Amino acid sequence: MIQLSERLLTMEESATIAMSRKSRELKAAGKDVISLSLGEPDFHTPDFIKQAAVEGMEQNYTTYTPVPGYDDLREAICEKFKRDNGLKYTKDQIVVSTGAKQSIANVVLSLINPGDEVLIPAPYWVSYVEIVKVAGGIPVIVSADIHSNFKITGKQLAPHLNEKVKMIIFSSPCNPTGSVYNKEELKDLASVISKHKHITVISDEIYEHINFVGKHESLAQFEEVYDQVVTINGMSKAWAMTGWRLGYIGAPKAIADACSKIQGQFTSGTSSITQRASIPALKKDPAFLNDMLAAFKSRRALVLKALQEMDGVIVNEPEGAFYFFPDISSFFGKSFNGTTINNANDMSLYLLEEALVALVTGEAFGAPNCIRISYATDEKTLTEAMRRIAEALKKLN
Repeated sequence: MIQLSERLLTMEESATIAMSRKSRELKAAGKDVISLSLGEPDFHTPDFIKQAAVEGMEQNYTTYTPVPGYDDLREAICEKFKRDNGLKYTKDQIVVSTGAKQSIANVVLSLINPGDEVLIPAPYWVSYVEIVKVAGGIPVIVSADIHSNFKITGKQLAPHLNEKVKMIIFSSPCNPTGSVYNKEELKDLASVISKHKHITVISDEIYEHINFVGKHESLAQFEEVYDQVVTINGMSKAWAMTGWRLGYIGAPKAIADACSKIQGQFTSGTSSITQRASIPALKKDPAFLNDMLAAFKSRRALVLKALQEMDGVIVNEPEGAFYFFPDISSFFGKSFNGTTINNANDMSLYLLEEALVALVTGEAFGAPNCIRISYATDEKTLTEAMRRIAEALKKLN
C-alpha cells in the first residue's frame, strides 16, 4: 500500500485549479459554463515577444542555462526595476525561476525552518499558506475586510511581530482582492517592519502593471527595509505569458545565492526560449500595455455596476489586478431547491450548478465571507455571467 507523505496530506489543492477542473468537467458534459475562476489574461502574448522566442531558437539557445538566468536577462531585469520601481539591484541579486510561484517557494524554503512563524495578511493568494506549510513554517493570519479595502495597517501588524516571526508575505496589487497599497500605506508598514531586522518580507508585485490608480509603489523603495525585502515579479500577467513560466526576484545577495542553490537542486533554470523571449518585454516601455489596461478598466466598470445592483452583495471598487472579491455573507442561511448556503464554499458550488458560472470560494483565500470573480474575459461573456449570477441570487430566500 502506498503511503503518502504527511507533507502532501496536509496540503490543500489549489482552489482556483480545482474550480477550473470542475468547470471543464461540466463543459465536457455539454453544460454552457462560464468560467471566471482562473487568474489568466484573455489576451495573446504580443507578437514581438513570440518573435524573440523564434530568434532564440534560431540562434540555438537550446541548452542548459545558468541556474539564476542568462546574464543579459538579469541585466534587463535590473534595468526594469530601476525604470519602473526606482529600485537598485545588481545582477547577482536577481534569480529567474519558472514563474513567480517558484520564486516565492525558493525564498520560503531558503529561509524558513520548522516552527518559524510567517505572517500573511488575509485575504491572501492561495499558495502562500501551502508553501509555508511545505517548509514546516506556521502561517499566522492577519485579517482585513472589505470595509478597509482588504488592507492592513502598521498599527494592525505591529502586535504580531516578535522573535518567532521570520517572514511576512503579501501582494500589491493583490490577488484575490485587487487592492493596491499606496506609497503612504507602504511607508506605514515599513516603519513598523524596520524595527524587526530579523524579518524578511516577500513583496509579490506580479500584478504591478494592472493598476488603475496611478504609479505602482514597491515596499523595497524605503531604505530602512530595503535589505529586508524580496521583490517578486514575473511575465505572466502583464505580458499574457502565463504558459511561458518566468518569474524573478530582486533580493539581498545572500538570499539570491540561497535561492540559486535551492533551485539548482529542483529545476535548474527556466526555459531557455522563455528567457530569450522575456528580454525585449522587460525592455519595452510599459505604455505598450495601455490598451490592455483600458480593456480591464472597462470590464471593471461593467462588473462593478452589475454587482452593485445585486441586493445583498457588498462590493468595493478594486484598484488593480482583474478580480472582484464581494462579501456575500448576507445570503448565509438562505436556500433554494433544497440547497442551503452556509458559507462561501456553498455559494461557489451553488452558482456553478444553478447559474453555470465558475467562481472561487473566498475560503481558499482566508476570507470565508467572500467569493472571487475574475473579469479577465470579454464584456459580452461578463454581461451574461452577471445576469446569471443575479438571477441565481434572487432565487435564494
